[in-house]
Formats: sequence, C-alpha cells, structure tokens
Amino acid sequence: MVSMVDMALVLVCKRPALGVGKQRMATNLGMERTQQIAQALLNCALEDAKSWNGPVVIAPASAEDHDWAATLLPSSRFIQIQPQTVGNLGQRLNELDNKLRYEGLKQLIYIGSDAPLLMQLDYAACRVALQHHDTVLIPATDGGVALMASCCPWPELADLPWSSGQLGAALIDCCRSAGQSVAILESRSDVDELADCLELVRLLQNDGRPARRRLHALVCDIANTMKINHA
Repeated sequence: MVSMVDMALVLVCKRPALGVGKQRMATNLGMERTQQIAQALLNCALEDAKSWNGPVVIAPASAEDHDWAATLLPSSRFIQIQPQTVGNLGQRLNELDNKLRYEGLKQLIYIGSDAPLLMQLDYAACRVALQHHDTVLIPATDGGVALMASCCPWPELADLPWSSGQLGAALIDCCRSAGQSVAILESRSDVDELADCLELVRLLQNDGRPARRRLHALVCDIANTMKINHA
C-alpha cells in the first residue's frame, strides 16, 4: 500500500491573461470576461490542491511563470513548482512526468483548470483505484479527460488527439496497448466552450465550496447579461 506522501497532485495550468486560455469562449464573451472565467476556473483547481493531503506540484505553462505559480497556494505548505517544457500537451506531460518520477514521486494525479465538477469523492476513488490499477482516468463528458493518474510512466502521448472528443478513448487505448491496467471512473463535465460555461449555472447551484460559489456567481452574471436562462 502506497501512503499519501507518495501520491502527488499535479496541477497543469496556464497563467490567466487577456488572450490566453479558454479562447473558444472569447468570441462570445470578449477577452476580459474570458480571463475572468479562466481565473475562476483556476481558483477551483487551486481549492482542490489546497485541500490535498499530500505533495502538490504546480506545472505552469512556461518557466517565465515560475514565480507567479509559487504564489498560488499558502506558503505554509511545501509546493513544488515544475514548469512545462515545449511541445504539444502530450509531449509536455511526458516530459513533466519523467522529471517528477526521477525525483522520486511514485503516484501522480494530474488535473487541469477546466474541471470544476471534480469532487473530493472523485479524488478518493482515484486514490483507491490506484492501489489496484496502473492508470486511473476520469473521462470528461465531451470525450476528453477530466483527471488522469498513474503509478507508472505514461506511454508516448505526443500523437494523441489532444483538444478533441476522441482524446479519452485514444488515451485508454494507448495505455492498454502499453500493457497498463486502466480503471475508468465516473465522468465529469469540463469547460471548453461557452455552452459548457453556462451549464455551470445548473451544475454548481448546490455546490458549497467557496471557489465554486464564486465561479457560479460569475457565470450567473454572464448568463443574465446575455439574457440566457440556465436555472
């Protein structure tokens, strides 16, 4: 049995800025509103990282964001900052994973900043499943992946169809072809399009977590401004 100190939560993220992140929504929302959504989504992921009982790694998109990433969580806990390298997301994840395993981390649970519907029960289920499987995935309802975890190095991920509805199935096939056992947990919604964002009015209406409440309020304001009723 691997202890919690051997399990690291890895947050892969971009620094929210005008014109950076969630740009599929910018056409409808504008860059300022889109940045606000990106920041609120990141805050939800940080809320999960703050409550994680074990090592946390923040992997910003570039080395230039190292100092910014170091300010994201309370200084009272040890947070490792490991910037991503160049390449597509698969290449960056392989490089990041190799570095972290070389440093001695064994079980790595990767999240992004676009799945605010992840709950503590999902993380608990992932920890349990990792005791019996090489890889654990929480699919996204749009065909992507909301969480990906493994206790062994990822196979080559560069050629997977990232940012598409085929990613989840391709990742499962990739891991199984590499001889890994894969556990697939209950799917969760993620946020890529404006429709995903507006759906949070309904999906987060009973979520009491503070960052989720702030995200919910922001999306409600946007929906009201756009005269859209998703209650």
